[in-house]
Amino acid sequence: MPAKSKAQQKAAGAALSAKRGETKKSELKGASKEMAASMSEKQLEDLAETKRKGLPDKKS
Repeated sequence: MPAKSKAQQKAAGAALSAKRGETKKSELKGASKEMAASMSEKQLEDLAETKRKGLPDKKS
């Protein structure tokens, strides 16, 4: 499932990094914190690998 906005793609990348242990989960805020807790690593990969070109900054 591709990301619907640049903000969603960025949050997924942060959550994926924490899930893999590259960053601390305590450093996550907002949507990325919720994503890390509720989504699998595969789901986060799908969102994070979405190309940013053509995506809106935020979902309206």
